[in-house]
Amino acid sequence: MSAIDYAIFAAYMVGILWVGYYHFKRNKDAEDYYVGGRNVSAGHVGLSVVATDVGGGFSIGLGGLGFALGLSASWLLFTGLIGAWLSAVFIIPIVKKEDSRLGYLTYPDFLRTRFGDKVALVVAVVSALGYLGFTGGQVLAGAKLSAGTLFREAPGGFASVNFSILVIGFIIVAYTVLGGLKAVIYTDTVQWIVLLFGLIFLAIPFSVYEIGGVEALMDALPARFYRLDNVSWSQVVEWTVTVIPIWVVAMTLYQRIYACKDTKSARRAWFIAGAFEYPVMAFMGAFLGMCARILFEDIDPEMGIPILIGEVLPVGLAGIVAAAYFSAIMSTADSCLIASSGNIVGDVVRRHIAPNLTDKGEMRLSQVMTLVLGVIAMLLAWVAAQRGGVLDAILYAYSFMVSALFVPTLGAYFWKKSSPAGAMAGILVGGTTTLVLSLFSVTLPWGLPATAFGIAASAAAFVSLTYLVPKGTTSSRRGQCSL
Repeated sequence: MSAIDYAIFAAYMVGILWVGYYHFKRNKDAEDYYVGGRNVSAGHVGLSVVATDVGGGFSIGLGGLGFALGLSASWLLFTGLIGAWLSAVFIIPIVKKEDSRLGYLTYPDFLRTRFGDKVALVVAVVSALGYLGFTGGQVLAGAKLSAGTLFREAPGGFASVNFSILVIGFIIVAYTVLGGLKAVIYTDTVQWIVLLFGLIFLAIPFSVYEIGGVEALMDALPARFYRLDNVSWSQVVEWTVTVIPIWVVAMTLYQRIYACKDTKSARRAWFIAGAFEYPVMAFMGAFLGMCARILFEDIDPEMGIPILIGEVLPVGLAGIVAAAYFSAIMSTADSCLIASSGNIVGDVVRRHIAPNLTDKGEMRLSQVMTLVLGVIAMLLAWVAAQRGGVLDAILYAYSFMVSALFVPTLGAYFWKKSSPAGAMAGILVGGTTTLVLSLFSVTLPWGLPATAFGIAASAAAFVSLTYLVPKGTTSSRRGQCSL
C-alpha cells in the first residue's frame, strides 16, 4: 500500500474515533449506552445487524472458505438468512412486547422474567464469556487484515499479526469505550455502505481484471469451485446448528431489538439483515476468496482477501477497501464488546453487587469494564493467532453459547411448563458437554459437530428437570411473568 492508502485509512479511523467521542458527550445513562435510547430506525438497525453478524470474522473467514471451497462457502451465510427471518416471525413479536412493558436492557433480562434471578445470572456469565471469545476472534480478523495490507513490511513478515493485534485492538477498544451502542449502530450503517461499495465497485472488478477477465476466471479453477455442492453434509450441519440458534440467544441482537421503536420496525430490520447476508454478502465474500486462490495460491486461506486488497488494487483504492473491510470487523467487535460488558455490569454488578449504583455511575462503570474486557480480548486474539484461525475462534464461541442457551431460551418462549430448574440444568449440561468435546477433540459419530451433541444433552436435561422439578416448586418465582 502507498502513502496515499495509509492516509485514507488513517483519516477513516480518526473519523470513527470522533464519532465515538461525539456520542461519549451525548450519552446520559446506561439506557443510552446499551440500547441507544430505544428510538433507532429499522434501516439503521437492519444494516447494523448484518454488519454485526457478518463482520470481520465471517467476512475474512468467509473469504478463507471461498479460497478452499469456492461458491459452496456461501452456505455459511444462508444459515444467517434463515436465522434472521425465523427470528423476525417467531421471536421478535414476543420479546418486543415484553420489552415495551418492562424496559429490558440485556438478553438475560428477558430470561429473568421467566426463570428468575439465579438462571439469569448464569446466563449472563455464559453470554459474557462467549462474547469475550467472539471479540477476540474479531480482533484477530482485524489483525490479519492489517498484516496483509498495512503492516506487511513489519518485522517478522506475517508474524506482524501480533503487532497488528495491538494497533487494531487499541482502535476497536477505544472507540467502543467512548461511544456505546448508538455510536455503534450509526457507524455500522456507514461502515456497511462503505464495505458494499468497496467490494462491488472496486475489489471484484479489479480482481477479475487482474486474473484476465471472466473467461480466464472460469478456466483457472476446477469446476467444483463454481458449484454449490462442494461441501460435506457434516459441514453444513455444523453451520446450521451453530449459526441459526445464535439468532435466538445473541445479546448483540437483543440489544438491537430493544433499540427499535416498536415491533414492526424490529421485524423490518431483521428482514433487511437477512437479505443482505444472503445472497449479497455470501457470494461476494466467497467469490473474492476464489479470486485470491487464483492469484496467490500458496498462502493461508484467511490471508487471501487481505493480500488481494494490498496487491491488486491501485493506489488510493486499496486504502478505501481496506477501510471497508476493517469497518466490517469493527462493526462486530464493538457490538460483542458492548454485549459482554452489558452482561457483567447490567446483569451481575447492578443486580447482585451494587444495586444502588446511579445511572451515571453505571454508565461510567460500563466504560471501564468495556476497557478491561477489550484488553482481555486482545490477549485471546494473540492466543488464537498461535493456535487456529479466525473462523475457528468464532465458531468455538458460538458453539459454547448455543449449546448452553438455545434450548432453555426456546422453552422460555414456547413452553409454559418449563421450569427454572430445567433451564439451569439445560444451560450447565449443554455448555459443559460441548466444551469438553471441543477441548479434548473427541471424534464424534457421523462427523457431527460437538454443538449438535451439546444441544441434544441440553434438551434432555431441560425436559427431564422440568418434569422432576416443575415450575413453582423452587424459590425463583420472584419476578416471573407469563409469556
